[in-house]
Amino acid sequence: MKEPSRIGDRSTSDVVVRLRTQEGRDDWFYCHSFILIEKSKYFGDRLSENWPTCQILDSRNCVEVYCEESDFDLHVNFLRLLYVVIDGSLEDIWHGVKNALGILRVAVELGCPQIVNACANYLEAMPWEEAEEDEILKIIPGMGSKAQPILARVQPVNQSAVLRIFLSAIKFATSSPPSPMNDLKTTAQEQLEYMLTEDDDAPLLTADQEVKFEVKECVKGLFTRFNNMLEALLCEPVESANEKGKMQSFQSYLSDLSWACQILNKLEIMKEFVNSWVGASDKIVLVVEQASSVAEIIETKSKVIEVAAKVLEAIGYGNVILPTAKRFHMVKVWLPFVRVTKPLIDSATTNAKDAPELKIDSELWQSLESTFVSMVLTLPSEDQAEILTEWLGNEHIHYPDFTEAFENSYIVLDHKAFSYPLRRSGLGLESVVEKRFLNWMH
Repeated sequence: MKEPSRIGDRSTSDVVVRLRTQEGRDDWFYCHSFILIEKSKYFGDRLSENWPTCQILDSRNCVEVYCEESDFDLHVNFLRLLYVVIDGSLEDIWHGVKNALGILRVAVELGCPQIVNACANYLEAMPWEEAEEDEILKIIPGMGSKAQPILARVQPVNQSAVLRIFLSAIKFATSSPPSPMNDLKTTAQEQLEYMLTEDDDAPLLTADQEVKFEVKECVKGLFTRFNNMLEALLCEPVESANEKGKMQSFQSYLSDLSWACQILNKLEIMKEFVNSWVGASDKIVLVVEQASSVAEIIETKSKVIEVAAKVLEAIGYGNVILPTAKRFHMVKVWLPFVRVTKPLIDSATTNAKDAPELKIDSELWQSLESTFVSMVLTLPSEDQAEILTEWLGNEHIHYPDFTEAFENSYIVLDHKAFSYPLRRSGLGLESVVEKRFLNWMH
């Protein structure tokens, strides 16, 4: 049996491949013309009788190949692969996606369909890192139809398939699944945000009327379950309502509602949610005040604040239009809640090591303050006067600060209306109140 030809076997070779770089590297490889001609169009053309010039080196035909220094080893590996029987049984010959990509570039350049196909099959089956994917997208399109299996995974999905994925994900993300499935629910929520995000590229999903309708229906179902839980907690004895599992479920609902607000806001369909939150506000505050442990109260209040802030912002900046009575009611319900909650959370985050992880930062508090100012300035002067009276006489006068609101209001007040609040003592705030009031009156 005839021994197979081997690259570098000078005794049997009849051609020299001279691999050269601009940096002066010049290596000779003793090869066999029948292998080169059979497997590579580049070599086949240069070793044919029709090629105008033929170099002789070491008494053999010579074919020169110029390459970049960084690609030198890839060309050497390519020459060696010409001598390998590539039938799919030797997957380790590629040594990873990056190396296979490099060999693929050389194989395309030198016209070797066998190696091109083998590389394509390997790359199609392997996972890619981000940098590798970018390189693939540069190289593969020039391969024509052979590239289709590789590019299939990065081709845009048709809109009907995206819509089906979105609808399944939104239903699951708002379904309030059992706690062991919370990680999966969070993943679904993150993917939904990604699908709706507009950046340098267009979003994956076009938010048409069908999408908006389905989102509203899913969120409506979520809020209905949340409202049912509120009713149940208010009907139960305080001790029963404060059971750990029930308060955790309550907090989970609040987290889902906070996420739902982000989606609704992106789609500009907050109105129905805002009206539902307005209707449930009194019950929400009552349930939160029933919480027993301090840690439980703080954690629950922080989650309530996250949702309330989004709702109040939609109202305060005119994204959702509500009648005067509802706007006033929201200020009356949430202003006392927020002003008492802020020092409680601030204290928890600076003291105990075992305090719950709270995500409320200074930007949210500033945003809430600005929102309340905007809401107050939309109210009739009598309602503004009532809020000012209450603010000047409250022990939590430092937050929110309504100075800006009443510097810009048009109400006229009797000095006597503030005789009692201005005389309040015991908290060292008389001078602060008096100064603010006098500044405002001027």
